[in-house]
Amino acid sequence: KKRVETDTFFALPFGSVSLKGALDRAIRFIEDYQLMDPSLWTKFVTQFRDTTPKADDKDNGWRGEYWGKMMRGACFTYQYTKNIELYKVLCETVRDMMSTADENGRISSYSYEKQYNGWDIWARKYVLLGMQYFIEICDDDAFINQITQSMKAQADYLISTIGPETEGKKEITKATSHWLGMNSSSILEPIVRLYNLTGEQKYLDFATYIVDSGVISTPDVSIFEMAYEDKIPLHKYPVVKAYEMMSNFEGLLEYYRVTGNPKWKTACINFARRVCDEEISIIGSSGCTHELFDHTLVRQTNTKYHGSVQETCVTVTWMKFCYQMLSITGDSKYADEIEKSIYNALLGAINFKKYDKNGGFPFDSYSPLLFNTRLRGVGGKKIMADGSSYGCCACIGAAGTGLIGMVSSMISKNGVVINLYSNGKINALTPYGEKLLIKVKTDYPASDLINLEICSDCQKECELSLRIPEWSEKTLLCVNGEKLNVQSGNYASFTKVWKKGDYITLSLDMRCKLVNAVPDPMDENSAFHVALKRGPITLARDKRLGSDIESVVSFVNDVDGCVPCKVANTAKVGSNYTFIIKNSDGSEFEMIDYASAGATWEEDSMTTVWMPTKNYWDVDLNKEITITCPNCAWADTGDVYVVTVDENDNAAVKINATEKFAIEPTENGYSKIKSTRLGKYLDLSNDKQSAVLTEQGALWKITKYSQNKYRIYDVDGRSLTGSNLMSGVRGTATSALLKFTEPSGLVQLQVFRFEN
Repeated sequence: KKRVETDTFFALPFGSVSLKGALDRAIRFIEDYQLMDPSLWTKFVTQFRDTTPKADDKDNGWRGEYWGKMMRGACFTYQYTKNIELYKVLCETVRDMMSTADENGRISSYSYEKQYNGWDIWARKYVLLGMQYFIEICDDDAFINQITQSMKAQADYLISTIGPETEGKKEITKATSHWLGMNSSSILEPIVRLYNLTGEQKYLDFATYIVDSGVISTPDVSIFEMAYEDKIPLHKYPVVKAYEMMSNFEGLLEYYRVTGNPKWKTACINFARRVCDEEISIIGSSGCTHELFDHTLVRQTNTKYHGSVQETCVTVTWMKFCYQMLSITGDSKYADEIEKSIYNALLGAINFKKYDKNGGFPFDSYSPLLFNTRLRGVGGKKIMADGSSYGCCACIGAAGTGLIGMVSSMISKNGVVINLYSNGKINALTPYGEKLLIKVKTDYPASDLINLEICSDCQKECELSLRIPEWSEKTLLCVNGEKLNVQSGNYASFTKVWKKGDYITLSLDMRCKLVNAVPDPMDENSAFHVALKRGPITLARDKRLGSDIESVVSFVNDVDGCVPCKVANTAKVGSNYTFIIKNSDGSEFEMIDYASAGATWEEDSMTTVWMPTKNYWDVDLNKEITITCPNCAWADTGDVYVVTVDENDNAAVKINATEKFAIEPTENGYSKIKSTRLGKYLDLSNDKQSAVLTEQGALWKITKYSQNKYRIYDVDGRSLTGSNLMSGVRGTATSALLKFTEPSGLVQLQVFRFEN
């Protein structure tokens, strides 16, 4: 009832949308490959069993988040597929999870002695959310009551121990050693939802306490108040962990729905706008320095940092937050953002090939943009009780694919809203309860044409709203052959008594748009890049296409910023879409959709979205060079680690130091690496675990990775890397040692940048 007062759009009944093509394939692949596996659910529940020590005690871990994360995605998926076998699996695992509650009703992957540290409350949040989303699909009232009683017991124990210090409790912002309490504060969302389920005031009071606590432990600072005041960019907030911050604002949206306080709606709108304007990349993700809000708009073309970027957890959480903002505001820009994330970052992360290189997980964790490979690492990887492993991104991804069906079509107080265009049909109900069946025929986004046919009769008027993307500057819309005026970045809405046989034709602007990089003030080379977008698709170069992806490009764009682009007749390298692009000199090369790029998860499919307009990376290995370790750098300043030598003549890594080296080729393709200042050579320590300097030195295999980035291997094939020695919340580092990594299936981050 409250949502009728606060929201603009609402979800259709379960099973109302039936899609065909790439979007349907993604949803059903994850359902089959991941969500239907009972053993996986059992593995996650096991983390909550009463053992000594409990699963997350030893390392203050987050194993406890996996079950609830995946349950939420599974419930979204069920709403689309209505797969009764999936429903049975979910019923069983919910019962299994409830059986882990202790005498206080507490369900935690931490023991009492270790609780309220690390990611304990964060994981409890996910248990509550998983149960709450299951209730939405459950058709058994008695079972719903059992689950509700379990959630109340969990929350009641929390309320009895977490709260104001003046009451002898532990403050929510101090119930963790991470991110100034922001991860623990995100339990706000399920607490508000529990109030909605029960109507019990104590839960709303606890939610108010969390909001008043300000999210973080910094005195007199509130993240929510900062968003409301809207004075500083997100990357300058006291804590900038993207995923956790968005999770807190999801909770604030729920709090606004209950309280109706317009202040918190304004705070969420301000926050969402800043994320859109400052922190979302060209593929619909965020965080180009580790997993942080870092002014992604400019950092996405940074050439110095080489670590993990654009976490899948961030992508999916952004999509979910946009869905909530779309529901509340009815602003089509949030649907635009979701579509961008789906067709690029999300679909690109799915392990359709079922590669075992990341452990066989259904999702890759990070999405590269600039001359890099996929499979940059496994995000949030933890070893489980049975010796196997799992990761955070692998669990959250299903919420992204499950969200596709929910956002595809929605309902307003006046009628039906269509957000995503895909072959299929929509079985909607009008505000008067009449059935409205709509068939959609299209191969969008391969082409621009979308045909909609009304296949049922209505007796009363109903509004039909079609999203006109902001990027569609030239749009043609006809209803029963009559042309209508439309505005990009909005909904085209028309009201009539719909009859069987009515038809709508929509043609969107699929010209290829040139995107210029926004210069990064910390990287003089960032400005020398451009990218291409066609509709919702971000284009990418891929080594498998044959052309040199490092070649400098130059495009002639028209007055609308469009460049020549043709759709290839045949798909290349298993891509969804292949395009032929023309350079200003008349030469042509092929590009594919970002989701298909880098698909081998190996260097043979090295990919880049941002293309250079200048060769800024040439290096002469016959001259002295500096060696930097860009994958180690995620300090506030954006500094990289420069390989230098400490007072004991051991090879080390330090910020803002300089050391010159000479590469001296030897036989059989190996080289020696000499410190020209000391006249000594890079060598292996006696235990062969780190690097030192000696008179003789070792032999090294040096291979190019991309541009002026190289790998350095010892004779056993182990990769040299910089091992960070971090300090502070943001990971500000002072030094790191050069160590080795054994060969593995992962595309390693161990690369070094050579510069003269």
